Amino acid sequence: MPAVDKLLLEEALQDSPQTRSLLSVFEEDAGTLTDYTNQLLQAMQRVYGAQNEMCLATQQLSKQLLAYEKQVKTDVVKEVAAARRKQHLSSLQYYCALNTLQYRKRVAMMEPMIGFAHGQINFFKKGAEMFSQNMNSFLSSVADMVQSIQVELEAEAEKMRVSQQELLSVDESVYAPDSDVAAPQINRNLIQKAGYLNLRSKTGLVTTTWERLYFFTQGGNLMCQLRGAVAGGLIQDLDNCSVMAVDCEDRRYCFQITTPNGKSGIILQAESRKENEEWISAINNISRQIYLTDNPEAVAIKLNQTALQAVTPITSFGKKQESSCPSQNLRNLELENDKIVPKAAARVPDADELIAPGTPIQFDIVLPATEFLDQNRGSRRINPFGETEDETFPEAEDSLLQQMFIVRFLGSMAVKTDRTTEVIYEAMRQVLAARAIHNIFRTTESHLLVTSQTVRLIDPQTQVTRANFELTSITQFAAHQENKRLVGFVVRTPESTGGEALSTYVFESNSEGEKICYAINLGKEIIDVQKDPEALAQLMLSIPLTNDGKYVLLNDQPDDNDGSPSENRGAESEA
Repeated sequence: MPAVDKLLLEEALQDSPQTRSLLSVFEEDAGTLTDYTNQLLQAMQRVYGAQNEMCLATQQLSKQLLAYEKQVKTDVVKEVAAARRKQHLSSLQYYCALNTLQYRKRVAMMEPMIGFAHGQINFFKKGAEMFSQNMNSFLSSVADMVQSIQVELEAEAEKMRVSQQELLSVDESVYAPDSDVAAPQINRNLIQKAGYLNLRSKTGLVTTTWERLYFFTQGGNLMCQLRGAVAGGLIQDLDNCSVMAVDCEDRRYCFQITTPNGKSGIILQAESRKENEEWISAINNISRQIYLTDNPEAVAIKLNQTALQAVTPITSFGKKQESSCPSQNLRNLELENDKIVPKAAARVPDADELIAPGTPIQFDIVLPATEFLDQNRGSRRINPFGETEDETFPEAEDSLLQQMFIVRFLGSMAVKTDRTTEVIYEAMRQVLAARAIHNIFRTTESHLLVTSQTVRLIDPQTQVTRANFELTSITQFAAHQENKRLVGFVVRTPESTGGEALSTYVFESNSEGEKICYAINLGKEIIDVQKDPEALAQLMLSIPLTNDGKYVLLNDQPDDNDGSPSENRGAESEA
């Protein structure tokens, strides 16, 4: 469509809507152009006015500058003249100072040299005055002393050369490891020890590594100082722990430290047999807390002497020496004294009051039953040690209580009294100490059967009864306060002389010793109430029975399925 740039005059008369629309467009364009023209006119007028103002201002500035130039010229001339005068004065003063310096530098080096020379002269004069006749005598005495020291040094050097030759002339066996393995001089009274040991660490399921570190004891702690460290760190608390020699596949002279709760601790290796046994003795002494006493060295010597005298292995139930058992007269005397003298406040009795010094320790009850079976194979077994088979105890079939425990016999010894459980704890301590001192760590596993009438020790392989104790003869029983797996009881047995002997038996159980004590106490309660049917009925109602109502059931039965008895025979005790 062509653009419309003008109105057609021919259509003015018609006055059509299209013409009116086009007319309105033209009128609107005319109005817009008029507004633009007016605004442009106003802007041009402002520019014109600004240019006029600029012209007037420029003319006025030119006039002012011309007037200022005339005034400034006079001031500048005055300032230049004053500056030149000051510069001339400064130059004169500078020249004078340089001329003066030229004269002074001629003597500037001479004056210090003259002063130094005078000072040296005075110094040497003072030195000459000090070095008088007394100073000369002092210097001569010092020279004599130095000469005498030199003579002594030469004599000492000659002695050291002779000693060195004597030391090098010894037998070559001195340099070999364990040169004194036949009869080493072992100190068992140590309460502290230090030296290098090899620490075993596991690196896998079956692989181990050994690291040589410096160990030392401090109080009741075993410390270790690592390589490059400035101080040692705690490895294990030794109070109430146990230590024993162990066999390692790849190392010798090894020993293991076991915590009081029975868990296996660390395994260490000593460099020689002497070091191994001294470490075991020292740790054993520390575990008894001997270091807390006033004179720990004397206490250690006394305890080790007692243990050495006490170790007399007995392999049967033969009668002990009369000197080791308290006599009837002594017991009667004690009873009479108790009636006369009022009892003092409860206290822990001394070891000598509980067990006589030098009392022998029995480490096994009988020889293993398999040896007797081999000796009597093919005929009915005749037991020379008084052992009887289970069928000789028909009361076990009708017993209200039957409880079996797996135990290991550690030792037994005669005691003086059965009035306190402290005698059991002291017997445990002496038995364990004697085993550690003499490296007796092998024990035989047995079954301890507790019934309502007896306590029997049965061979698990042959079912032969090794020992039988009437519950009425057991006067004291207790578990160890720290190591709960240790248990012991005191047995009162009649003697042929008419008196009674007291013996303490110490065992290590696979379960807690308190369970064995509970079973023994329950059996004694059954004995007490058997004559009273009503009391027996009340006791039976308070205790769970089996389905047939025959045997008493105890909670937390020990698990006997860990291994066959033959496999555990001869195992090492963790006590």
